[in-house]
Amino acid sequence: MMTQLLRMPPRRRREKVTDYRHRLKQVKSGKPRLVIRRTNRYIIVQLVESRAGGDRCHLTVTSKKLAGYGWRAGFKNMPAAYLTGLLAGRMALKKGLKEAIVDIGLQRPVAGSRLFAVVKGAADAGLAIPFSQEVLPSDERVRGGHIREYFEMVGERPGTPQFAASDPDSIKSVEEMFEKVRERIMEVG
Repeated sequence: MMTQLLRMPPRRRREKVTDYRHRLKQVKSGKPRLVIRRTNRYIIVQLVESRAGGDRCHLTVTSKKLAGYGWRAGFKNMPAAYLTGLLAGRMALKKGLKEAIVDIGLQRPVAGSRLFAVVKGAADAGLAIPFSQEVLPSDERVRGGHIREYFEMVGERPGTPQFAASDPDSIKSVEEMFEKVRERIMEVG
């Protein structure tokens, strides 16, 4: 009787870093991928094209780049995610890329999340991306109204550390700051 050899799955699959079946579908589409990743501090957006011999990264935008456009609030919140997507979309159009498919990796696709705020920003910039309108966050959340409301609610309670490191004026005016940064990105890109 012949013993069956146990086949070890690839390392990145064992570490739960790559879903190879999903990646193969994306590569076979032939379209560039709008790769969205989030860290503990930033949102990272890349436009990657799969080619024989390896992927080619056309552009990389982190939410940290928003500081150059006048953004003074956090770099991982909903408005920062939208603006990062908007900036990435504008840069992609300047490089001649007109369409992309979304690649969120192994992150959970929650409707209305920061990941889909990035998609909304890239689509608003003019990048053709297939998505459902139902997964996008509301305009009020994208503009940061929920941040200001929460800041005002928490500010009434003493000793709350959520906004201790933040500038209170930038949080109170997050919606106005959002509009100014959005206009600068659309002008300069």
